[in-house]
Amino acid sequence: MKLNADLSLRASLNINQLEWENTPSSGVQRLRLEADDDKPPVERVTTIVRFATNSSFSGHVHPGGEEFLVLDGTFSDQHADYPKGYYVRNPKGTGHAPHSDEGCTIIVKLWQMHPDDNQQLAINTNNESLWVNNTDTGDVLSLFKADYETVEMLRWYKGMLFNDLKFAAGVEYFVINGSFSDDIDTYTDGSWLRLPAGSKQNIKVNENCLILRKINHLLEPVSYE
Repeated sequence: MKLNADLSLRASLNINQLEWENTPSSGVQRLRLEADDDKPPVERVTTIVRFATNSSFSGHVHPGGEEFLVLDGTFSDQHADYPKGYYVRNPKGTGHAPHSDEGCTIIVKLWQMHPDDNQQLAINTNNESLWVNNTDTGDVLSLFKADYETVEMLRWYKGMLFNDLKFAAGVEYFVINGSFSDDIDTYTDGSWLRLPAGSKQNIKVNENCLILRKINHLLEPVSYE
C-alpha cells in the first residue's frame, strides 16, 4: 500500500476525518497517515494506533526501528508502562509484546530510523524541567537530535507569528491540541502535515498549541532497499 509515500510532495490530513481500521489483533485499530510497504519486509509507515481496554498485540521485532508518542491512556510492554505524554524510541532489531490495561492511543513511526541510530529512549514530556521556556518563540522540549533528524515537542501560544521559516531538509508536524495556520491551510487537533525538503512556511498561531515536530529527515530519507 502506498499513501502519502512521495516524500517530495506536501501531505496533510486530520485523523478526526479518517475511519479506524482493524488490525489482526483483536481490540487494536489504526489510522494510516503515510505508508510505503510495497516491498516487504520493509513497511515504512506512520500510523495512529488505538488499543482498547485489556487489549494486546502479539510479540514482534522492529527490524527498521520504532518511535512513538503516547497520546492518551497508558501503553505497556514487558519493559515498562508508558502513560500519556511518553516519547519512546526503540532501535532497529529491538522487540516487545505491547498491551494496554486501560486502553491507549499512540502515534507510531516504523522503518524510519537512520542506520547509525542505536539509542533507546523513553522521555516523559510532562516533566516541566525538560522544557526550555521562551515567551517570544514558544516552549521547546528536545526529544532527539542528530545530523540527520531532530525531534521536539513545541508549545506555541495564541497570537505568535513565525515568518519566512525555511526547512532545507523538510518538516513534519502532528498537532496534539490547538490550532495554527500557514499560507495554505489551518491545522487543528489531530492534524498531520509533512512538507518536503526546501519548503518555506509562514505560521500564525490561532490557539495555544502542543505539537510534535520532526525536521531535517526528508532530504535523504532512510532507505532499507
